Amino acid sequence: MLLMRKLFFLLCLFLGLLPSAARAQFETFRDSVVQLYGVVMTADSLRGLPAVSIVVKGTGRGTLTNTQGVFSIVALKGDEIEFSCIGFKNKITKIPVELPGNQFSIIQLMVNDTTFLPAAIIKPRPTREQFERDFVSTDVPDDNIEIARKNTDITTRRILMRTLPSDGKEAINMNLARGAQKYYYSGQAPPVNIFNPFAWGEFIRSWKRGDYKKK
Repeated sequence: MLLMRKLFFLLCLFLGLLPSAARAQFETFRDSVVQLYGVVMTADSLRGLPAVSIVVKGTGRGTLTNTQGVFSIVALKGDEIEFSCIGFKNKITKIPVELPGNQFSIIQLMVNDTTFLPAAIIKPRPTREQFERDFVSTDVPDDNIEIARKNTDITTRRILMRTLPSDGKEAINMNLARGAQKYYYSGQAPPVNIFNPFAWGEFIRSWKRGDYKKK
């Protein structure tokens, strides 16, 4: 009986302290949340940069600046904010841990990133005739549109259907169709396609298409 009273007392004490602990944890979390906003500009001309990527490191959360370079994002005190844009050097800004309040505004300046390309030396052909000959014989690779057009050609598709192996779904469907045909004609002789007019029609169409010609 005494043990039951002790357990009941401890349970009541735990239930009484739980709301206060949850409220304290919520207050701590709310105090650490920061509304970060500001503007990203070029360091040389102070021009607002649009479409700058702003990411909270380690969280995968981020945003982009608008056409005037203005942004706004929610972060935590102590988070590192990374600014990146094509043609500019990346910048990392850390939100102060002891920041008073829950708002933090910055003006982030981005410096141009210079990329040096290897030198290209252009030399002319000795004669016009040699230039014309080299120009005509140059093999120009196909672009994506031409490659797609060749892959979707009806002749190419027929060749691929005959040469490429069946995937799992096609193999299963083929086995199921064979099994269904076997059980359908169980106990009797299956029909011979030589007397099937539809099979003869398909054979004639295949012959006209040239499916039986040697490639």
